Amino acid sequence: MDLNQFLSERTRLMKASEIRELLKWITENVISFGGGMPDPSSFPVKEIMEITRDVVSTKADKALQYGATGGVAELKEELIKFMGKVGIKVDGPESVIITVGSQEALDIIGRLFINPGDYVITESPTYLAALQAFRIYGPRIIGIPMDEEGLKVDILEETLKKISDDGKVKFVYVIPTGQNPTGITMSRERRKALLEVASKYDVLIIEDDPYGYIYFGDGEPPDRLKAMDGEGRVIYLSTFSKIAAPGLRLGWVAASREVIRWFELAKQSIDLHTSTLNQYIAAELLKRGVIERNIPRIKEIYRTKRDLMLQALGEYMPDSVSWTKPSAGMFIWLTVPENIDTGEMLNVAIRKYGVAYVPGKSFYPNEERRNDMRLNFTYPTPQQIFEGIKRLSLAIREYIQ
Repeated sequence: MDLNQFLSERTRLMKASEIRELLKWITENVISFGGGMPDPSSFPVKEIMEITRDVVSTKADKALQYGATGGVAELKEELIKFMGKVGIKVDGPESVIITVGSQEALDIIGRLFINPGDYVITESPTYLAALQAFRIYGPRIIGIPMDEEGLKVDILEETLKKISDDGKVKFVYVIPTGQNPTGITMSRERRKALLEVASKYDVLIIEDDPYGYIYFGDGEPPDRLKAMDGEGRVIYLSTFSKIAAPGLRLGWVAASREVIRWFELAKQSIDLHTSTLNQYIAAELLKRGVIERNIPRIKEIYRTKRDLMLQALGEYMPDSVSWTKPSAGMFIWLTVPENIDTGEMLNVAIRKYGVAYVPGKSFYPNEERRNDMRLNFTYPTPQQIFEGIKRLSLAIREYIQ
């Protein structure tokens, strides 16, 4: 039987994640910088065990039952308090929805806002799973370059001017703090300018904030875009994956009541609601202060590992290689000479040198660059970081020669 005759046209827009495909080939002899996994030692395992027992013992009738599409009320109330501590104010629980990680939220954004041919703007490079989620709905995606202060808003405005004669830009998708894949944090001045340009050209902003709560740079992180938003233009996404554990598969969206109402309608046809049990567990993690007490520990673990990888890169890499110095997030973005295709080099790096990374091409909306790679520093051990960077430098030197 030929399955292709039954598949929808939309499947032509589906593409396997390079990260997910890469993980299939990793063995115990390969040091992997490829995934985006947190350090398992950062998980509050003891507290999650205790809370799970308490929730099942005292709230089984609710925690093991179907729930509301928008989410468990207790969790939404706790999240409103949690976001309020970083300046994000929302108009009550009706302005928050709980999702299955922020990845579900990205898919719902595509469902709600993208028609085939619409323009969508992202940073370039950007989170490749966001590109996957958006592409299936057939938009024209335009990437705006970045520098050390984040998205170049002047180029964004030039782009919006040009597009206004040809079509509608639905939204600008950004990861302002600890950007994935670069680790860059957008400056406050750029954030202010982004909001002004979005208002001027009447576009939505999708603020994806998985790393803002674990910022480990000097001083305080810049205000969230959502905290600076005076027009209800920002749709804010975050997740428990980085502040608790990714296995909970919990994310949330904060936006206007009207936006959240549409999110609920979309979610009803996807999965009815997010895991009720996990929501009650997350509510207790917040209520009992577990997450707030754990965040400083996560920051210290990640700051230490980042510094180790930066040190190793400084010791082993050739002079022609450059990299970012993240103040948040889980990744360092490494750039090699233009004649090296990191996609082609990956097979050699894995098979000959026993080290893996994610080639940079897939992080660009138009896949226009091939000499970058993303390195994860949060999951490998300190020993693996040094040995892995040493191995990677050997692979790069072989290609330079």
